[in-house]
Amino acid sequence: MALRRASLRWGASEDELRMALPGDELVPVPDLAATRAITVAAPPAAVWPWLTQLGQNRGGFYSYDWLENLMGLGIHSANVIRPELQVHAVGDAVNLAPGGGLSVVRLDPDSALVLGGGAGPGGVVSGPDDGGAPFDFTWSFVLLPQAGGSTRLVVRERYAYRTVWAGVMVEPVEMASFLMTERMLRGIRDRAERNHRERNHRERNQAERT
Repeated sequence: MALRRASLRWGASEDELRMALPGDELVPVPDLAATRAITVAAPPAAVWPWLTQLGQNRGGFYSYDWLENLMGLGIHSANVIRPELQVHAVGDAVNLAPGGGLSVVRLDPDSALVLGGGAGPGGVVSGPDDGGAPFDFTWSFVLLPQAGGSTRLVVRERYAYRTVWAGVMVEPVEMASFLMTERMLRGIRDRAERNHRERNHRERNQAERT
C-alpha cells in the first residue's frame, strides 16, 4: 500500500533508509521498521538537548499534546531547554506514559540517542530486559551534520516480534505513530532553529557592545 510505505519512510532519503544507524544492532532482524527524517537549520549541538529531554516524565514529545492528553498521558511539551529534565546516562528512564517507559540504551553526545524496551499487555512499555514482553523495540534518534552547519535528524523505529500475535498490537497503530512522529520532528526542528537563532542574536549583540 503506497500510503503505508510513505508513512514508514517520511522525509528520509534513499541513503538514510539503507544506512546502518546506532541501535540497529539491538534489533538486528526487525519485523517492522520505520525511518523518518527532517533537516534542521542548526548544528547537532543545538538539536541534542531537545532530544535528551524527550519523555512523558521529562520535556514531552513536542507533538500533539492535546491528543496525547485525551488518553490521560499527562504530557506537556517544553519550549525551553531545562537541565533538570535531561537524561544523563544509559539506563535512565524515558516514560511514554505514566508508569511505563523505555530506557536509554545508548547515549552518544551530539550524535545518537537510542531508547529500547518491550511492550506487554495493554501496550505498557517496559525496560529492555523484560522477558515477558511480546516484542522488542528500539527508537533511535541520530544527528548527521551537514554542510553549512545544518543537521539531518533521522529517527528509526525497529520492532522484533516475540509472539505470533505481537503484530496485532503493532501494525494497527503504525499510522498513528507516523502522525505523532512527523509532528514531533517538526516540533524539534522549530524549537532548535528558534533557540539557535536567538543564541546567535545574543552573541552578535554582545560582540557589538565589546
